[in-house]
Amino acid sequence: MTAATRLTDVITDHGEGVGWHGAEGAVKCVDLLRGEVVTIAADGAVADRLRVGAVAAAWRERVGGGLEVATERGFALVEPDGSIGWSGEAWADPDLRMNEGACDPQGRFYCASMGYDARPGVGTMWRLDPDRSLHRIANGFTIANGLVWSLDGETAYHVDTPTGRIDGYAFDSVTGRFGRRRTVAEVSGGDPDGMTIDAEGGLWVALWDGGAVHRYSPDGELTEVIGVGARQVTSCAFGGDDLDRLYVTTSRHGLDNGEDPAAGSVFVVEPGVRGVRLSGFGG
Repeated sequence: MTAATRLTDVITDHGEGVGWHGAEGAVKCVDLLRGEVVTIAADGAVADRLRVGAVAAAWRERVGGGLEVATERGFALVEPDGSIGWSGEAWADPDLRMNEGACDPQGRFYCASMGYDARPGVGTMWRLDPDRSLHRIANGFTIANGLVWSLDGETAYHVDTPTGRIDGYAFDSVTGRFGRRRTVAEVSGGDPDGMTIDAEGGLWVALWDGGAVHRYSPDGELTEVIGVGARQVTSCAFGGDDLDRLYVTTSRHGLDNGEDPAAGSVFVVEPGVRGVRLSGFGG
């Protein structure tokens, strides 16, 4: 088993949504329940904290500059200067919040809601189109997490954490809809959380309460295990100029002080395979 190296000090309470911002050449993640998008310098120092509201669930680079961020109950478009140029709410219920999201190859942003109390089945997958219209895609999720598209764009891989598996949905690139579901991998050793894909089509999934990241082949075979020096592993993504480093976020949320000293840090490893550039938001 390969081990990831600790890149940062404890910089988040509930670190999530790590990714590589190509235009800035920097790693970003969210401190979800503090509502911040965190930019990390090459030496592991925090370069910037951008607060967008009560929750910052996920982010993606915008093709025209700035960021698209999933907020507590909707989405916000952040301008290059850090100001919020537009925001929209998908619902009004204060018991629900956004949790995790990603963009498809066509530049549409998807993010799913969940209950603050993690009630089963109350989550909805939402889609924000480049024209700023909001669409309800699917219902019935509990803790919707990792979302990534296959290299050919025909499958949307997704994790609903309590199921303990990675699912694949037939994806209609024209309508942006999810079709028939199939099980891709049954995950063991922890609860599947955030996910990314490499240039060979391998799926890398963070294991909450598992202290690791697993790689699964597209046919569901476990092919690699990366050890992480914190138990609550939340997300992973490739970065660096050559996309040859895997960055990993962790969470200290709900832990007692001193229980897991490195929890809330970001880790990094060179796994011997490159990633693919994250699709950005087209609006």
